[in-house]
Amino acid sequence: MEQHKNEFERHKQVWANCLQIIKDNISPDNYRTWFAPIVPVRLHDNVLTIEVPTAFFYEYLEENFIDLLRVTLRRELGIAAKLEYSVRVVTGAPSLKYPAQNKTELRNRNIPYPNPGMRNAGEIINPFAIPGLKKLEIDPQLNPNYNFGNFIEGECNRLVRSAGLTIAQDPGGTAFNPFFIHGNSGLGKTHLAQAIGIDIKEKHPEKIVLYVDANRFQTQYIDAAIKKNNVQDFLYFYQMIDVLILDDIHEFASQTKTQATFFHIFNCLHQSGKQLILTSDKAPAELQGMEERLLSRFKWGLSAELKAPDLNTRIAILKNKIYNDGIVINERVIEYLASNIKNNVRELEGTLVSLLAQSTLNKKEITIELASEMLGKLVVDSPKRKVTIQEIQKVVCGYFSISPDLIASKTRKREIVQTRQIIMYLSKLYTEYSLSTIGAQVGGKDHTTVLHACKTIRDLIDTNKAFKAHIKELEKQFN
Repeated sequence: MEQHKNEFERHKQVWANCLQIIKDNISPDNYRTWFAPIVPVRLHDNVLTIEVPTAFFYEYLEENFIDLLRVTLRRELGIAAKLEYSVRVVTGAPSLKYPAQNKTELRNRNIPYPNPGMRNAGEIINPFAIPGLKKLEIDPQLNPNYNFGNFIEGECNRLVRSAGLTIAQDPGGTAFNPFFIHGNSGLGKTHLAQAIGIDIKEKHPEKIVLYVDANRFQTQYIDAAIKKNNVQDFLYFYQMIDVLILDDIHEFASQTKTQATFFHIFNCLHQSGKQLILTSDKAPAELQGMEERLLSRFKWGLSAELKAPDLNTRIAILKNKIYNDGIVINERVIEYLASNIKNNVRELEGTLVSLLAQSTLNKKEITIELASEMLGKLVVDSPKRKVTIQEIQKVVCGYFSISPDLIASKTRKREIVQTRQIIMYLSKLYTEYSLSTIGAQVGGKDHTTVLHACKTIRDLIDTNKAFKAHIKELEKQFN
């Protein structure tokens, strides 16, 4: 009886011995993530069966640790040792078994994911399609107009564009991973990021490419975490992507849970040789409200800045759009627009569209006079994107004779709190930063605090004439 018990428990001892060796050969993080959850099931005829939480676990072990597992197991059981995986399934569902391979080619294969959050065993939830889709075939969410052919090259973007073309040749196989594109609003970050994705799909149609902006990613995460209690499926979906393009990652500022979730996705994709392309309005070193462990990873690959286009590039951008739209505009009008809109490609193209619409609707000839009229309405009067949060903080603190250091402190003195609220209100009014970013840069607050501050200041403007006069004085400095 005792001998039978010892034989019955032998698989546990063998696996425990294997773990001792494995633990000495990998990092603590990898051990906790990929080996601590494993449960030894049985040992029969030198075949050790281990239970893993999901089929993704099985795939990842085969891709990254199969050599270590083979050497370790043979050390315990001899040259005839074999390893078999048993995937944990929902009660009542059939057990799924996978024999260990030398190197699997499962990265893009349709593996069933039997998890408690699934409707049925074998279904994977796709947040971009109807839940229950059995095959991982997703729309990459790419705009076909955002291609390299429509992205005009200039001194301002030559490095970034060249890096993008290199990545498209071998996604995940270059030193540019992650590829972190940063620059001011309206300079073409989204266009370039999607152009890389489009080029990858053309050159590598088997790759799973996905573009998603930070706000949509957060919405999906909240939906999975709160409404469906299904974070694991959310993770598994994103971990199966070959090329992930995440736009406006600065929107994650102060969103600690979203950042933690993306951290795990980033690690999994990067370790699996998948390509990450990120865009932001600031370089990694300048981002605020982001976890240090994420910022350090953003610096692993290439961080490149998109700068404002020079005059020749702006003229080329306008001519390209005019050519694609099949219209004719006087050369002097093109040069006039390019000379007066200097810092924003989106604004440059938007003004051209408005000019064409005005000309068509009112049957007016497109002249410099008409262009000047449009510029006055669309550009000159717009104060946004010309002011930074730091400038606003400096002006407001100077106006009320308060040290900027106090704004970032935890003091609850009424005059400090109100000054902080005014800075948030004016930042919301005169910049394009998200509420999360404003809060992170003004005392490390969250977006709800900024919303409350804006409401408080608006109420005071409506009810207190003296306070309204102060705000008007401050606004003059930004107008």
